[in-house]
Amino acid sequence: MKKILLSSALCTALVYGAEILPVEKRTFDQSKFIPDISLIMDASYVDRNVKDTHVGHLEVPGIAHGLIGSHSHGDDNHATYNANNGFNLNYAELVLSSSVDPFFTMDGVFHFSENGVEIEELFFTSNALGYGTKVKGGKFNSNFGYLNEQHHHAWDFADMPLVYEAFLGMHGINEVGAQIQWTAPTPFYLMAGFEILQGENEQMFGKETVDLTVINPAANPDTVEGNDGASLYVGYIKASHDIGSTTLLGGISYAQGESRIDHSQDEEGPHVFSGDAKLYGADFVLLHALDSYSSIKWQSEYLQRELDGTQYANNTLGNFVSPLIVKKQGGLYSQLIYTHDKNWKIGVRYDTILKNDVTKAGLDVEQPDNLDKYTAMIEYHTSEFARFRLQYSQDYAMFNEDGEREKINTIILQANISIGAHAAHSF
Repeated sequence: MKKILLSSALCTALVYGAEILPVEKRTFDQSKFIPDISLIMDASYVDRNVKDTHVGHLEVPGIAHGLIGSHSHGDDNHATYNANNGFNLNYAELVLSSSVDPFFTMDGVFHFSENGVEIEELFFTSNALGYGTKVKGGKFNSNFGYLNEQHHHAWDFADMPLVYEAFLGMHGINEVGAQIQWTAPTPFYLMAGFEILQGENEQMFGKETVDLTVINPAANPDTVEGNDGASLYVGYIKASHDIGSTTLLGGISYAQGESRIDHSQDEEGPHVFSGDAKLYGADFVLLHALDSYSSIKWQSEYLQRELDGTQYANNTLGNFVSPLIVKKQGGLYSQLIYTHDKNWKIGVRYDTILKNDVTKAGLDVEQPDNLDKYTAMIEYHTSEFARFRLQYSQDYAMFNEDGEREKINTIILQANISIGAHAAHSF
């Protein structure tokens, strides 16, 4: 029997099913290796009854400030979506996706704004382990809850729900780390997942060293020491079931990590919080298909967080103090979306912070209640690549520096347009 020797290139071609061509026709074709590429533009026109110079100073008492408009943290400037009255170029999003080999895929999402460029997501995914197991590594949006995984252009409204942005900031849990998910072999969808993340969310989590002398040169201690390594752990269970034309999806989520909220360089009331943070979530979605193009979707999430640690600040006399502080806060959003056909969609959303318990040095700190927001929208799709949305909201959750509630009326006309190949969004 004759032995046949094959070159390594030919072996590779046979293993992966590549076409074998005569030598004179074996040329490299770059077009076969170009990933799927898409570019998404989001722009808006905003008419808000509060001036831009004032809106950045408003806060949700005891929870967060700088949720609307531009807000500075030292050398960094964070502009929210639809930040200014008038025209806003919110972002351009470049997405690259491709299979790497039979074992991995890779996705990259790059966020361009007038302030700079950042890697929003860059991760590899593999289903090669089998047994319903999937792993992911890199920087990605956590699967905590329902909305957190979605990008802004997939939202049903122009802004993030109040409870999400107040607890986690405009990017949610978006971290560097690793994820493993397991889908059970059940007749209905059942998935459990676990994530180990770096833990650098500036609104709730964090572990960096903070210089307290920025607040007060006589601060004792003079720093809050940070920690190395991953510090945020996320777990969740999600289930789904179809009943005729109706799909039910629900889940519970939990996140725990260190907390370092650094507002040491704020112009008003500089402070730093250092401690531990826990976040609980429950989500429920009901989607009823009326026909091939029309549907009704009800989506709700409840989030509750617990912060336990020390707050470093100056008191009213200018003396540096570090009382123990505990926060137990919770809120929800609930929205109803009616899709009429391929072109028209309307929706309403209710946001509220319904729990805001704060104790400082063992004493209760009185906080206002009825932190509500109401939003309605109508949108028109010229195609699956172009969407125009008109949104109106009334926000009763914001207070000024004098502790007075301010009613904020906002009208947003949003345009979201994409080109190129873009993967379908998950349900």
